[in-house]
Amino acid sequence: MDIYLRNTATGEKERFEPLDPANVRMYVCGPTVYDRAHLGNARPVVVFDVLFRLLCHVYGATSVTYVRNFTDVDDKIIARAEETGRPIETITEETARWYLDDMAALGALAPTHMPRATDYIAGMVEMIGKLVAQGHAYEAEGHVLFAVDSWKAHYGELSGRTVDDMIAGARVEVAPYKRDPMDFVLWKPSTPDQPGWPSPWGRGRPGWHIECSAMAKALLGDTFDIHGGGGDLLFPHHENERAQSCCANGTERMAQVWLHNEMLQVEGKKMSKSLGNFFTVRDLLDQGVPGEVIRFVMLGTHYRKPMDWTEKKREEAEATLRKWRALTDGERPEGDDSRIVAALADDLNTPEALSVMHRMARKGDAASLKAAGALVGLLGDDLEDWSWRRFASTDGVVQFLGDGDETHAHLAHVVGARWKELRSERDYESADALKARALEAGLELRDMKTVVQAEMLSNFDPAKLEALT
Repeated sequence: MDIYLRNTATGEKERFEPLDPANVRMYVCGPTVYDRAHLGNARPVVVFDVLFRLLCHVYGATSVTYVRNFTDVDDKIIARAEETGRPIETITEETARWYLDDMAALGALAPTHMPRATDYIAGMVEMIGKLVAQGHAYEAEGHVLFAVDSWKAHYGELSGRTVDDMIAGARVEVAPYKRDPMDFVLWKPSTPDQPGWPSPWGRGRPGWHIECSAMAKALLGDTFDIHGGGGDLLFPHHENERAQSCCANGTERMAQVWLHNEMLQVEGKKMSKSLGNFFTVRDLLDQGVPGEVIRFVMLGTHYRKPMDWTEKKREEAEATLRKWRALTDGERPEGDDSRIVAALADDLNTPEALSVMHRMARKGDAASLKAAGALVGLLGDDLEDWSWRRFASTDGVVQFLGDGDETHAHLAHVVGARWKELRSERDYESADALKARALEAGLELRDMKTVVQAEMLSNFDPAKLEALT
């Protein structure tokens, strides 16, 4: 099976030819661990998880090496430590664990390697030293900077920009120690209260871009097959990675293929805290949205197109997955998955893959549907078994979560709607009393802004709940 991928470096959809079919190598830029991953952070995880699954299917699981890093030394992390008074190591360990838990909830497989930048400082210092010796970098006031002019003939080829255009349009801080406005930091000095490591240029820490170059070289070699990430990383991060790696390693390419996913919106608008539409993956999971549903919505848009998260898409995804899980219950993934493989091999056409799965479901082909799900990361037994929950909503006011029948759902709706009404009337005393009595009856009410969530607990007593209606 031939795989075709649109290479950002050429702008063309190309037949993928690995350097070594027995060791297909992929690097994807991971998170800076200082806070929860927002929904946009999850999109490249899902996109490249699908590609990882496809590569393993075509070349064999033992023939694919997938690296996704953690940036655990960064000015944002230092600032968070100063704000909270917590040790940097505590923040990065906690946040990395949050990230792994949240991505696992979306059905993402663990990469082959998940390196942390702080474990590769020696490799970064060595690479920077080579760049200085070759004349591609220079020291200035305790900093070491990459000299873009030394590679001017090639810098900008990945992002399709010329150096002159980048300077004209750039909003860069022209520090006094820079020879050229486009030069970027490889090493910076650290104050006594900041994390730092010894180097030929004094105690300091690496710049952001050099981290990925050093980790990719150590784990994948001087040149590898695929480098991926969000489109927001194309410039300057990936452009700078490519420049310093090619110069330090003496290669024409860092990666054979560069892939970038487009950004995410919410209800047609850019996700932003100022617009009130910014939320993390954990926010959705805590609201009762299954990770599999989040994944399904993301797969519904091609990775090279902007993705719009909407409540309507979430509802449709949940309804579809309930039907599919009911159909494939107890099935083994041993059906015909060739149509799914063909869709994914065409530049990761996940919308087409989902269309194929819809057709399988309509025909009642449960075995093939289960096999297809394994390739896109859906319907797996390793995901939370959430589909037993019943969902009912008459007007979008109340979302019922539980394994009860329609009568139980109706009672929950009546109580939940009454609680919302009391709160809207600012009768908080009565609202609090109703919530407390509902909890005694085994129904927990939660205000999720757009809907009241009513979840059945283990001590659910319909007689007590009926007394509240």
